[in-house]
Amino acid sequence: MIWKYWPDLDALNQTRENTAVGRLGIRFSAIGDDWLEGVMPVDHRTKQPAGILHGGASALLAETLGSVASTMIIDWPRQQAVGIELNISHLRSVSEGVVTGRATPIRIGRRTHVWDIRIVDQRDRLIAIARLTMAILSET
Repeated sequence: MIWKYWPDLDALNQTRENTAVGRLGIRFSAIGDDWLEGVMPVDHRTKQPAGILHGGASALLAETLGSVASTMIIDWPRQQAVGIELNISHLRSVSEGVVTGRATPIRIGRRTHVWDIRIVDQRDRLIAIARLTMAILSET
């Protein structure tokens, strides 16, 4: 298990209130020994004018999952995890339902974490794949 902190999902979801994450309806749905999962509705909050899931909403889901996962590994609040690079490829459109993202580590180092985030639709089809690099900052 990689987690320093194993949060209760309800408590973790409360931290998203009054944020962009909460406003888009993203919620944390499951956690495993080395992965964190979240869901996001495909609705009026997350669609682009063409009626399909907005790529920016997918990017927000991906960065949220990786950022929170990094925070659960570090010595918070003495350390902070901040995103420094997000690369996301949008592979398939989706116009309704819910998408699920799962963040798994590629590398967990002292100063950087790299996460693989895969987003799938309700039929488990790959919608997007992302790689997130987090910088781990310490108090000086």
